[in-house]
Amino acid sequence: MSTLETEEEPRELLILYATETGNAQDAADYIARQCRRIEFDCHVASIEQCSLTDLLSQEIVLFIISTTGSGVEPRSMTTFWHNLLRSDLPPSVFEDLYYSVFGLGDSAYEKFCWAAKKLSRRMESLGGVQIQERGEGDEQHALGIDGALKPWTDEVIETLLEMFPLPPGIEMIPVSDIPPARVQLIPAEQETLEKAQDPLKTDLTYHTATVKANTRMTASDWYQDVRLFEFSFEEDISYSPGDVAVIHPSASSKDVDGFLETMEWDEEADEPFEIEQVMFDQTLPDHLPHTTTLRELFSRFLDFNAVPRRTFFQYLRYFTDDELEKEKLDEFLSPGGAVGLKKGMIKLPPKTETPIICVGPGTGIAPMRAVIEERIQSANTLYFGCRSASKDHHFGDEWKKYAEEKGLVYRAAFSRDGKEGEKRTYVQDLIREDAERIWKLVGEQEAWVFISGSSNKMPAAVKESIVFAVQEYGGYSEELAKLYVHDMVREGRLIEECWS
Repeated sequence: MSTLETEEEPRELLILYATETGNAQDAADYIARQCRRIEFDCHVASIEQCSLTDLLSQEIVLFIISTTGSGVEPRSMTTFWHNLLRSDLPPSVFEDLYYSVFGLGDSAYEKFCWAAKKLSRRMESLGGVQIQERGEGDEQHALGIDGALKPWTDEVIETLLEMFPLPPGIEMIPVSDIPPARVQLIPAEQETLEKAQDPLKTDLTYHTATVKANTRMTASDWYQDVRLFEFSFEEDISYSPGDVAVIHPSASSKDVDGFLETMEWDEEADEPFEIEQVMFDQTLPDHLPHTTTLRELFSRFLDFNAVPRRTFFQYLRYFTDDELEKEKLDEFLSPGGAVGLKKGMIKLPPKTETPIICVGPGTGIAPMRAVIEERIQSANTLYFGCRSASKDHHFGDEWKKYAEEKGLVYRAAFSRDGKEGEKRTYVQDLIREDAERIWKLVGEQEAWVFISGSSNKMPAAVKESIVFAVQEYGGYSEELAKLYVHDMVREGRLIEECWS
């Protein structure tokens, strides 16, 4: 309960979230924590738990709504939304309700935050009083959803303080104060653990399944790994085409043991305890057991392999006194980062008339672009490679223009654009095709070679193609050709700037 207890003016608000992946739920919890700082008692709930009758009994409601697919509301919101669209609702039904909406979406999609926009308009048409303009969190922002969530929440706090000022003697809780834990763990008896009900077994919508088949559907050398899973069940289950399987997997015992050992929890991993919620303005994961052990918790209910949200690092920030750790956590949480500069591997020839050969497939084109722009009036050859001329041809128009106007020799390999069944072409293949010209450049004109990109097979394959040119048109034996390329590396005429 709030420290402020006045029957005349209860400081309460309802926060409803609609989510598919948990992001909106996480955002709702964050907003509730901030409202707690100004003595508001918040109730956070999934929108599927709220009826229109429930809504009419509220004074202030904040909606946190994600968007799925092509502007579709999350499944948990469907019933609520259909009820809200009823034609028999009077236009003044929510005239006594203060509300605001925050949407979560991705501006890469045409119907960005569409569900939130529709809800905002519908609430307004039914007489609701908007206390804060709709917020729109964008996954494309440098901070993701948080880039808009924090400033929107700060504005909501300011608005609420104007509507409901803090009473005399009550101050706003500083943001630096450690928020209280949402649960407490109470030691339990082994007998209590044995009698405890498994929340996934008592929920009749869940069924115990065993993976019957795990088949890769894409070719082994394709960059996408698409899997077909088949499950077997001990009981008969009923479902319709298009139904969604919500999987609660069990982590491997090896992974769990390793995690518990890393956290130094292995000695108490099997001691039973009860989980008691103490902060009711924060949600808990679905199907969290009341009585459990650390081993069971991390085996079946909490995913320690998941990519942490920024909230996780915000919590960690409260619990370290190490300055280096604080600095690193602040980097994770900052809206921007400092950009440092340090010398790279590439060094240009001292003479501008020395020819250069740049090999930069994929993102390896970045340093090659800088090299060519620095020496645009010189003799430059560029080999670029990607999957498709129409999909990932980085700076393609720029290279064509340089080839036409600045004398750049530009060669590009598009490995996925060939006809089906044809051998794919990569930058090393083009170099081999150009072996005679390559020898004239590196052997007769002492050209420098720069290789940039992924440090997989590409750099070695490019050097092998240069060896071929030296051997085929320089008249060297294979052994001496390899030695010639080795000497180029030793002399600084062949430089690799590659990464894994």
